[in-house]
Amino acid sequence: MKLIAYLKGDDRIMARVLDQTALPVAKLEDFWANPQQNLLAAAQMRSGGEPLANLIQVPPLPDTARILCAGMNYLAHAQETQLKVPEQPDIFARWRSTLSVDGQSVPIPPRDDHFDWEGELAVVVGTELRDVTPEVAKAGILGYACFNDLSARKFQMASERWTLGKNADSSGPFGPWIVTADEIPDPGRLHLQTRVNGKIVQDGNTSGLIFSGAEIGAYASGAMTLKPGDVIATGTPEGVGVARKPPIFLHDGDVVEVEIERIGRIANRIVQR
Repeated sequence: MKLIAYLKGDDRIMARVLDQTALPVAKLEDFWANPQQNLLAAAQMRSGGEPLANLIQVPPLPDTARILCAGMNYLAHAQETQLKVPEQPDIFARWRSTLSVDGQSVPIPPRDDHFDWEGELAVVVGTELRDVTPEVAKAGILGYACFNDLSARKFQMASERWTLGKNADSSGPFGPWIVTADEIPDPGRLHLQTRVNGKIVQDGNTSGLIFSGAEIGAYASGAMTLKPGDVIATGTPEGVGVARKPPIFLHDGDVVEVEIERIGRIANRIVQR
């Protein structure tokens, strides 16, 4: 099942996508108050929707969502950046307000022209997870999405703490929908590509992950209780712009795509503010 959220008047509506039609399930905040019950209701829906093309989509996550991002979680990416391979998940945070959707333009940060791509698999939590094993964490995954951890490298590299470099406005494209976990039996074997203006810049597979989404979630749950709607961004494979010789960065008019097998594709135009 595929899930999106869209605007209807002043409300944000969670919907099931079926044949390019959005079948409304519940208001966004109501959906995440009881996602398992709402998923059961959504599974029974077959008609009564609106064409996707007519909708203004918004990130299908609650306002309370925490975005936990794993750094250096592919061996080849750690090697290309000459950074230490982590012995446990190395997690930094994004704010939910930085998320954008498929098709939305993303502005280059005003004081950082070293804007870079990072295609990733995102994992969406569906149940409360507190001090759990990876097996329990995997069972608590609601679904998966494509994610682009667009990074302002000057700000990122100016400090050991990556907060500013990872939280530029609209710099977290997410989507094109959440695909529920039942449709992706093996998230550890998904082909992932990032393209800039149609040219492949990252060509990886989630089999190269050091820590799986479930392992990252289990680790994080030992420090904090994960809630429905929280997201684990599992990290990016090799091929980022900053590691190239010479480095390559994004410019006004560039279109960045992230495509993951069994999920879909997100595409976003980079624009000068």
